[in-house]
Order: sequence, then C-alpha cells, then structure tokens
Amino acid sequence: MNAWDKPPTLRNLAARLGLGVSTVSQALRDSPEIAVETRRRVKQAAEQLGYVPNRAGVRLRTGKTNIISLVLNPEDDGSGFFTNMIYGIADALAQTPYHLVVTPSTFADPMAPIRHIAETHAADGVIISRIMPDDPRVRYLHSVGLPFATHGRTDIGIDHCYYDYDNHAYVMEALRQLKARGRQRVVLFGPPPGLAYAQHTLAGFVDGLQAHAMQGKVVTTAHSDSDFSHLQQTAHGIATSPQAPDAVICSSPSEAIAVASGMAKAGFVMGRTYDLVVKPISKLAKLALPQIIGIEEDHRAAGRELARMLLALIDGEDASKLQMLVAPHAS
Repeated sequence: MNAWDKPPTLRNLAARLGLGVSTVSQALRDSPEIAVETRRRVKQAAEQLGYVPNRAGVRLRTGKTNIISLVLNPEDDGSGFFTNMIYGIADALAQTPYHLVVTPSTFADPMAPIRHIAETHAADGVIISRIMPDDPRVRYLHSVGLPFATHGRTDIGIDHCYYDYDNHAYVMEALRQLKARGRQRVVLFGPPPGLAYAQHTLAGFVDGLQAHAMQGKVVTTAHSDSDFSHLQQTAHGIATSPQAPDAVICSSPSEAIAVASGMAKAGFVMGRTYDLVVKPISKLAKLALPQIIGIEEDHRAAGRELARMLLALIDGEDASKLQMLVAPHAS
C-alpha cells in the first residue's frame, strides 16, 4: 500500500510528499517559515487525499479547538437573520482553520448554552445575539476570559467586541421618508422589550417625531416576537380607532406582513391611505407588499464581520478596536 492508498493522516500526507511531518503541519497552518510553493503543494495534496486535522490532536498541541460557536435561537429566522448570519460567518471562516458550530438557545435559560461552552472548553470563541443593555452572558464571558462577539451593544461599561445595526438611525430615516410622503400620524411596532435594540429603536422614534413635528404612538401590547394573529388583531384595532395612523414602522418583515394584513382588513391600502416602513426588506415581504418602503439591514455582512472580529480578538487584538455600528440605507 503506497502513501496515497493509506488512511489520510498527517504522517501519510508527509510521506506522499516526501516532507517531514513538522513541515507539513506548519504548511497547513500557513506558517511563514514554510515557502509559499511548499504550502500550496501541501494544501493541494491534503485536499486530494481528503486529509482533515484530528481535532483531539490539534487541541493537545495548541490548546485550541478551532471551533467558533454561534448561539442563536432558531425562532429568530423570521427576517432571514438565522440563515444569513450562518452564511456570513461561514464565508469568513472558509479560508481559516476554524469551523462553525451552531448552538441552539431558548428563552427559558439563555445562560445554559454559554456556561456549557465555557465549562467544557467546547469552542475558542462565541458569537451571541439578542443582546440586553445589562446582559449576564456578556458579564459571564468577560469574567471567564472566553473570547466573544455580540450582535448588538450593551451599556454596562465592559469594552467588548460587537457589530450593531444603528436602529436609532433606522427609525429616524423611516420618519424622514414618511414625512416626505406627507404622513403625520405614525405607529411603531417595535422589537421585543428588554433588548438593547428595542431601546435604541424607541429613542429614535422619540427623537424623530420631535425633529419632524409628527405625532406618534408606540404599540406596547405586541412586538416582532408576537404571533401573526396577535399582530394582525392589534393592527386592525389601531386602524379602526378614532386616531387611526397614516403610517407604520415595523422591526421585521414577518411583523410587517402581519401588521399589513390587519390594516388591510380595516380597509387601509398601503401606498394610498397609509405607508409602512420595515427593515430588512426581504424578497417575501416585497413580493407580498409591493408598496412597502424598505430600509436595508445586511445580516450576512453582520455574520462576516462578527467572525472576522472574533478571530482578531482570539489572536490578541484589543476588544475596544473591534466594534462596528452600521448605518442603515434605503433599499
């Protein structure tokens, strides 16, 4: 049996190439001490042979798992967030030794998966979302020294790696566009209360109403996590009230579709009797509601940047230099 026919181990890969095991190992890690051409040959042969590094061995040699854990709630996919976040992170990790493991989370105990990852040393870094202003997960991860990045910001005075969409600016821009269309009475269907971006959304609504001399109401009995029928009924009730709005701002496409359905049941016609603004603007929402006003939020880009920043953090970059606040733009 020649080296090509043997199982795809590091030693057999080295034998096939006529190189030392140490040289092959360093080449696979892109060590600058190994010539570029040698690195290319080794990687090409590894791909042909089907060689995959033994994770247990890597961990013993380096203390690393080469795993990034993404902790997400599967219910977050109403706007394509879950899927696009995974694709974005996978894009960023494609040319690195790191692999992505998605860890499901639930609302019952959001700390459980975080503690498990940290206590079992299951990953070199963690990405989390649904950030609260004073988030216990951020406090815990910071205290145990496990590198992490968040989709959203806290306000607890801990410098941490984050990527955040500027929801304050989103609502301000939404109100600007509505004012330009002659709208005056605006209702906000916001994110789930208690999350950091819900606070930013509300602050943008208050500031925007004042800036544009508009009237506004915040819906407190429903939000983007509410089920379709409840959102639909809430919107219908608002539309049939004496102070019916002529504009609506929503925080997710699924929320917008439900709200638009309730408005339609009350006889409102989008683009004529009222306007609706939403972010991000999904293909489904645009197909179902051609008159909807969309403001973009790129969840795939968020995933790429979170992964990129987390890898930099793992490599020793200071967290204060790994923070992004992204402004919205019209679609």
